[in-house]
Amino acid sequence: MPELFIELFSEEIPARMQAGAAADLARLLTAALAELHPADIRTWYGPRRLALAARMAGEVPAAVQSERGPRTSAPPQAVEGFLRKHAAPRESLREENGFLVLERSLPARPAAAVVAGILPDLLRRFPWPKSMRWGGGSAFVWVRPLRRITCLLDGAVVPFDLRQGEDDGHGLASANVSEGHRFLAPGTFPVTDARQWGEELRRRFVIADADERRRLVRGGVEDLAAAEGLAVVDDPGLVDEVAGLVEWPVSMLGRIDPAYMDLPPEVMQVSMRVNQRYFALRRADGSAADRFAFVANVIPDDGGRAIVAGNERVLRARFADARHFWDLDRRVRLEDRLPALDGVTFHARLGSQGARARRIAGLAGTIATALGTDANLARRAGILCKADLVAGMVGEFPELQGVMGGYYAAHDGETPEVAEAIRRHYAPRGPHEAPPTGALAAEVALADKLDTLVGFFAVGEKPSGAGDPFALRRAALGVVRILREGGLRLALRPVLAAAAAGYAELASPEVAEEVLAFVAERLRVQLRGEGARHDVLAAVLGAGLDDDLVRLLARTDAVASVLATQDGANLLAGYRRAANILRIEEAKDGPHDGPVAPELLRLPSERELAAAGAAAQQAVPAALAEQNFTRAMAALALLRAPLDAFFAEVMVNDPQPELRRNRLALLARVRATMNQIAEFSRIEG
Repeated sequence: MPELFIELFSEEIPARMQAGAAADLARLLTAALAELHPADIRTWYGPRRLALAARMAGEVPAAVQSERGPRTSAPPQAVEGFLRKHAAPRESLREENGFLVLERSLPARPAAAVVAGILPDLLRRFPWPKSMRWGGGSAFVWVRPLRRITCLLDGAVVPFDLRQGEDDGHGLASANVSEGHRFLAPGTFPVTDARQWGEELRRRFVIADADERRRLVRGGVEDLAAAEGLAVVDDPGLVDEVAGLVEWPVSMLGRIDPAYMDLPPEVMQVSMRVNQRYFALRRADGSAADRFAFVANVIPDDGGRAIVAGNERVLRARFADARHFWDLDRRVRLEDRLPALDGVTFHARLGSQGARARRIAGLAGTIATALGTDANLARRAGILCKADLVAGMVGEFPELQGVMGGYYAAHDGETPEVAEAIRRHYAPRGPHEAPPTGALAAEVALADKLDTLVGFFAVGEKPSGAGDPFALRRAALGVVRILREGGLRLALRPVLAAAAAGYAELASPEVAEEVLAFVAERLRVQLRGEGARHDVLAAVLGAGLDDDLVRLLARTDAVASVLATQDGANLLAGYRRAANILRIEEAKDGPHDGPVAPELLRLPSERELAAAGAAAQQAVPAALAEQNFTRAMAALALLRAPLDAFFAEVMVNDPQPELRRNRLALLARVRATMNQIAEFSRIEG
């Protein structure tokens, strides 16, 4: 199969857009060239190019095409319009089942003609998140000025251009020419195929493969750091970004001026990352090192001395700005910043950050009381947790909100627990960040997230499909992780009711229950992601929405443990059989949930199941009341043998109506007893 190779060479593409653009190019071409059955599709992307290679058929084979047109009784104008649409003569129509059918033979089309036909339009409608126009007044847009189009099929140029009517498309036309590194190997070179293109680029100081550039970026800075006994602060996003900025990664180390080493390490790291794309380094004890790593895009003649010196000079200026904010912010106590929060909008319908802080403080106190800790301390941390939003450092680096509040609280003489709670109350902000571990920090973090969830649910801003602009799924998952990983026994219903009371004019009585269900669903999604029995959780939730997630998980684990045994599997099978019989019979003349008449238990297996059911009916509620879910499931497991024997010996739908009703009531009692623990009909498999 011939190889199609395309390279789109432009000015620098923003790093954040490169991977998505390569995926879009593959998707759009695969769909547009479906008749040629493209396969073995490979893509490359980097600062100045997108490229794709694929194997495909050499032609679209000849075919006979049929298309149904108007009815035979249609007026002549309709028939003429159909013929004009398809540029077909009247003789090409035939009649079939009361309709006119157009049938024509389509000749084979060479792949080059198909590619040349689809690419101009595909490039004109390419879905960049942002595009620009440049020079000459052409309507053609691209993320940055597009300079060259390489398009080859089996080594030969596929000829096309981007002209459209009077629009010259910047004079862009396909060719077989590419370019290497802008500085290390300027100039063009001819391209024959994907392999030769990649090899020639490497000779011209361009690593075309993004994964290889990532490995070189990460490995280069790690090796330099390790040589000095240091470690690189893990930052996968920065590795990706830098790999999208350089074509030939050259790693270097610089030194931080000692005058700035007393800045908080987070300030130094964020300043280096945001402003300069530098990597922060740590010593073996975890403290900030007085070195930084960066990646250049050139091979220096002097061993890098001039480049390192220039970057050190730039970093001194950046850190001087950071020191200005650090010194200025500490002149004002966090407590004295609280009035300014009333002038900062949290959300147009949810009030100011000041009102939010007051709600969080009250809710943190409620949570602390429920957990048996110091409510006054929780309220103190809660009221101060948003105060750093009006500090200069957070205005410059929003990524540091919370972190700076912790530093400023410590400077103001707040207790270490309060400072840590302020610092960590946003956590966890993603799957890779640990939730806060201290009780006070967990209480404030829970209050922050639950207030957010209730507020946005109250005004109808709920996640829908993939849309979640206010990160409510992340907030709910944060609640789950804090409670689950901290083992916190917290009843969420009263806490959510207290949160809803903070939105008295907005929150309906149903909002708290909606948020609780939303949090429980995030727990189910988390279990599914872990490969755990999320269906068991769904079954347990079917028995009633428990607002204590730790207790809910203990109940789920107990059910899953029993179901994993042979007795549990057989018990589930018996439950399903009983539930199916009841579903069918109750549709006829149900319900059949009345008392069981002992005098109508004629067979030994009936009496055994009745005795076992009565015992379980007593034991299960008692075990649930003591939150001993293992004992409750053990009581249910004793039903397995009697239930098996019952189905083996007893005909439920006995001709005698009173026996039938009694046997259905017996099964209904078993079903009801089991449903106290979980709605077993939701168990999969």
